[in-house]
Amino acid sequence: MEENMEEGQTQKGCFECCIKCLGGIPYASLIATILLYAGVALFCGCGHEALSGTVNILQTYFEMTRTAGDVIDVFTMIDIFKYVIYGVAAAFFVYGILLMVEGFFTTGAIKDLYGDFKITTCGRCVSAWFIMLTYIFMLAWLGVTAFTSLPVYMYFNLWTICRNATLVDGTNLCLDLRQYGIVTIGEEKKVCTTSESFIKMCDSNELNMTFHLFIVALAGAGAAVIAMVHYLMVLSANWAYVKDACRMQKYEDIKSKEEQELHDIHSTRSKERLNAYT
Repeated sequence: MEENMEEGQTQKGCFECCIKCLGGIPYASLIATILLYAGVALFCGCGHEALSGTVNILQTYFEMTRTAGDVIDVFTMIDIFKYVIYGVAAAFFVYGILLMVEGFFTTGAIKDLYGDFKITTCGRCVSAWFIMLTYIFMLAWLGVTAFTSLPVYMYFNLWTICRNATLVDGTNLCLDLRQYGIVTIGEEKKVCTTSESFIKMCDSNELNMTFHLFIVALAGAGAAVIAMVHYLMVLSANWAYVKDACRMQKYEDIKSKEEQELHDIHSTRSKERLNAYT
């Protein structure tokens, strides 16, 4: 009988512990972190592969070659974009972890207001700093999204030309890279629907795959923007809760101090009355 009671208390204690642990998880920050990681993974992975596909298309069908020397050409810019992608992936992996840690500490600070973990001025400053930093990153991701839409637009035009060339016979449509600033005005790098290279490019899976990879990369950048907005809402709410909790904590401290002073005054007067009576 006693063993069954002890087992029941143990199971109840484990259940309460699990509930307490689950209650301390910042679910809003967790959802935003998952969305951020998914968006960054799609943008970095698909963007990297789309850039590699773009290099192959330029070299194979537009007959472009890398410029020797220190001249910055389109291939050098693509290599720079790849390195930027590596940095973005690493930076936002760390930043997502930091935001999750901030969410855990903020949740713990609110729920354990009167426990060992107290809300400090440093904690409020960290929350405010994360709000400012997340706002800056949100603007940066808006710029990345707008920039990623440019290759999507370019590939959409190329895909449209391929589609129109197969639907309408006898048309001579051309795509000139000078229109997009990929090459200088003095260079003439274009393909027309009557050329063999254009037909091979339209029939290849490489063009279709690269186009769709850029679309997915654009969707990933948009998901990262949504994650930043979600983080801003979470951080702003946490900061407001922490600010109110700090005020409540100060009020309780002042109230406790006043009650202690009243208790001391009452004790002193009682002692004085007792001494006067004796």
